[in-house]
Amino acid sequence: MTTHVFKLPDIGEGIAEVEILAWHVEVGDVIAEDAPLVDVQTDKAAVEISAPVGGIVLSRSGAVGSKVQVGAALATFDVATPEVPTVAKAAAAPAAAVAKPATTPASGTSALAAPAVRARAAAMGIGLDSVAGSGLDGRVLHGDLDRLLHNPQSQPVLTLPPGGEAVPVVGLRRRIAERMQDAHARIPHFTYIEEVDVTALEVQRHQLNAANPQRPHLTLLPFLILAVVKSIAAYPDVNALFDDKAGVMHRFAALHIGIATQTPRGLLVPVIRHAEALDLWQLAAEIARLTAAAQKAKSAVADLSGSTLTLTSLGALGGIAATPILNAPEVAVIGVNRITERPVVIDGAITIRKMMNLSSSFDHRIIDGHVAASFIQSVKKALETT
Repeated sequence: MTTHVFKLPDIGEGIAEVEILAWHVEVGDVIAEDAPLVDVQTDKAAVEISAPVGGIVLSRSGAVGSKVQVGAALATFDVATPEVPTVAKAAAAPAAAVAKPATTPASGTSALAAPAVRARAAAMGIGLDSVAGSGLDGRVLHGDLDRLLHNPQSQPVLTLPPGGEAVPVVGLRRRIAERMQDAHARIPHFTYIEEVDVTALEVQRHQLNAANPQRPHLTLLPFLILAVVKSIAAYPDVNALFDDKAGVMHRFAALHIGIATQTPRGLLVPVIRHAEALDLWQLAAEIARLTAAAQKAKSAVADLSGSTLTLTSLGALGGIAATPILNAPEVAVIGVNRITERPVVIDGAITIRKMMNLSSSFDHRIIDGHVAASFIQSVKKALETT
């Protein structure tokens, strides 16, 4: 038997580890060279990795949801053995796989425990994920449950009501959770909300769309991006990345603006590069291209990285106001709320205008409140005088 150990390749973009999303093969399967082997999740996108050789799969490294370092063994193949029928799979599987049920976590939990311990915990209404195991590799023992009985305040206990469904948080959803938790925990956010009168802008937008049906449809976002482009010239610190470990702020003349996009797989942020060099119609076309690719899970890795400032919009669900969380290491995020008709007092008279709030957050370590407010006021002025 000649074996080939396939190590996780360098996917690029400085990625050091990936998360296993799905295996396309089982141990013992015969796989052809370049056939799909495994789907992994990077910080930016889901990537399919193909088999580098053909042969029998002898081992796989990592269950779904686990993380693998670049350069670590991902799979091992027998490349000398000719193709075998499906019934030979069991013989090719490692013998150790048969002995694992006693310590393998049940579905919906990551804790290791023997069946008897698991059954006892269930009877006690204790979630094993909340118990600090003292056994090998954190395995929960009967003694750990005994300690809870004598000192129930020693550690938190997750008690689940009957029924329900355990849904593992993996893949892109896990990445989003980790990034949001880190940003919220480490960065002091300053959120500033301002209303904008977009009555005239909406008239202009509808007129442009009606007069140019063959061109990309104009939403509010291209106008907002142009307003941001005009404003960052006076407030360059807003278009920056903050490396808090090095204590360095990297300021940019070019605006690479991320467009937060909800997809079936979760929130992605495709990036419009050099927005300052694009006109209204070019921005609309690029927004349409990037968001369509994100919705279909066809985004290139390069399209999902390198932003210097982010826009986030819930469209018709935008609500009155929001508190957007920064896409670190960026120092500013601009949230677009729903356009509504509201009574407004102008020159002492009440009139109906189309109003929209901008809900923006800033890294308060870098952006002072006065700078943040002044920047948004500049964006507001640009939108109202377009």
